[in-house]
Amino acid sequence: MCSPRGRGSSGCATSFDHLRAITNTTQSTQNDVYGRWAKDPEGFWADAGEAIHWYKRWEHVLDSSRAPFYRWFPGGALNTCYNALDWHVEHGRADQPALVYDSPVTGTIRTFTYRELLNEVARCAGALIGQGAGKGHRVIIYMPMVPETVIAMLACARIGAIHSVVFGGFASHELASRISHAEPTLIVSASCGIEVNRVVPYKPLLDKAIELATVKPRRCIILQRPEERAPMIAGRDHDWSELMAAARSAECVPVAATDPLYILYTSGTTGMPKGVVRDNGGHAVALKWTMPNIYGVAPGEVYWAASDLGWAVGHSYIVYGPLLNGNTTILGNTTILYEGKPVGTPDPGAFWRVMSQHRVRVFFTAPTAIRAIKRDDPTGEHVRRYDLSAFRTFFLAGERCDPDTLHWAEQQLGVPVIDHWWQTETGWPIGVNCVGLGMLPVKPGSCAKAVAGYDVRVLGEDGRELPAGETGHIVIRLPLPPGCLPTLWNNDEGYVRSYVSVSRYPGYYLTADAGYKDEDGYLWVMGRTDDIINVAGHRLSTGAMEEVLASHPDVAECAVVGVADEIKGEIPLGLIVLKAGVRRPADAIADELVTMVRERIGPVAAFRTAVVVQRLPKTRSGKILRGTIKKIADAKEYRIPPTIDDPASLDEITATLATVGYPRR
Repeated sequence: MCSPRGRGSSGCATSFDHLRAITNTTQSTQNDVYGRWAKDPEGFWADAGEAIHWYKRWEHVLDSSRAPFYRWFPGGALNTCYNALDWHVEHGRADQPALVYDSPVTGTIRTFTYRELLNEVARCAGALIGQGAGKGHRVIIYMPMVPETVIAMLACARIGAIHSVVFGGFASHELASRISHAEPTLIVSASCGIEVNRVVPYKPLLDKAIELATVKPRRCIILQRPEERAPMIAGRDHDWSELMAAARSAECVPVAATDPLYILYTSGTTGMPKGVVRDNGGHAVALKWTMPNIYGVAPGEVYWAASDLGWAVGHSYIVYGPLLNGNTTILGNTTILYEGKPVGTPDPGAFWRVMSQHRVRVFFTAPTAIRAIKRDDPTGEHVRRYDLSAFRTFFLAGERCDPDTLHWAEQQLGVPVIDHWWQTETGWPIGVNCVGLGMLPVKPGSCAKAVAGYDVRVLGEDGRELPAGETGHIVIRLPLPPGCLPTLWNNDEGYVRSYVSVSRYPGYYLTADAGYKDEDGYLWVMGRTDDIINVAGHRLSTGAMEEVLASHPDVAECAVVGVADEIKGEIPLGLIVLKAGVRRPADAIADELVTMVRERIGPVAAFRTAVVVQRLPKTRSGKILRGTIKKIADAKEYRIPPTIDDPASLDEITATLATVGYPRR
């Protein structure tokens, strides 16, 4: 198990002995910190705020005068870019690597020191000003995973402009709705994105989106990539390289702590877009606190979040968290951008190659990526090809990690594997085993305990708190901590309607997740509330069923959805992806899975159908499209999600479901 880490057979035992020692001696630390927060929340966050550079100190820690629209650090003034770059350069880390760009698709590796990144960002900020952007203006960034995307984000922060990163390659209609809603002064884009086996032209999608949008940007800045050059529209489009060559560096502009830093539109947005707002002050304080306390990373260490800049993880833990953490003598690390996927670039060892080459200490990715690797490399042969001796801790988030996947990662990598839970709306973890505060005992399938800042409850339909072990609606008592959304962009009413329903659970933020707390206070997030199905009056978790299916030795990944049934109302339907090399008959495996669910959950689950599929339809960030699968099975109209990785996967699922009689006629 430990040979990939370069320690020999006894080294792994030493690693886990060390982990057990931490667990035994400091397991109360997270509880103690949580208790300190619960006793004095404002004092707790005031202390955390001291780690940030302020041009003007806040007047109050928390403004509750317009609840449920809470504001953190009102009266304070700061600049997020200054805290992420300038402070670092001024305090001795100018020559430390800040950003490493590693693209196996293009065979490119580029390293930026903090000084180099600051120089690029300052010139980009000057270029944005030259094209009419300024404090309070919106700038949409529609780009692939390249350093220029990070540079553009930080440049917006530098001048007080509000950036909105839209996932590169989004369809024109989806991009148009975001342009119309954000009303950007500028759009920064690229000629193309590059995937494993194709070049994706962005400019035609951008041009069509602007044509469809009700509000037009004044200018577009286009990064021309060598793989495909885009035609430019005279007077509107400007070349990134030309503007950067002529630009003068811009200084940081102080902004209010309560001013927006960015807008992030949630995936699946329909109708009036839901633009999550992130403020400058609370965001900087919270993210900087999370890096040493949750992730346990020290100054100068390499931290890698293998996500995309279009998602919340990319904002929080590719860009802002790590760079904010590198700005003081006690915080600092390197962020690695990875333009590629966990398998096929060129093989299931792609992650491990990057981690070995760049000496990654802490790694963060989605469970679905590990399931994909496990499917193609079940015995971990590709893991053992690389020296992972620098690797210390592995974090998973995005959707619940089944225990089988967690154990596989532990066994192959020989490091603690930490599942944690958070949302686009919160911007940082809600429930996690805080490595920096000492390890709590790991319970596979649980995200451990709530983090300081979050008063998490499990409520029943009647609004009463449920006893340990009983599944209900997971909610968070208001106010949410710093760094969470204060509202939606230009949509206070939508914020209240979606997240803080006064009539149902007054005084709480609705996570839309279902789960329970156990007798030790551990959180078990079992899925979205619409993943709790009602089988003949029994409320059952599809997540619990997925956990059973995933434990089968032939199963790589799975999804369970509730489908309509005339007698029981709903019944579960399982979709299974097998590990590479499995040659057993699919019917035999399906029968075994039905038996396993019956034995572990009971006949009440009414689980009778498991069908083998080649792949599950997913978003680009790896989330399985369970809701869309359910609509296909129930013969309901559905909209192809704008974040889908490959629309053809839905046709494949439709054809496979037909072989087992879905949809029912």
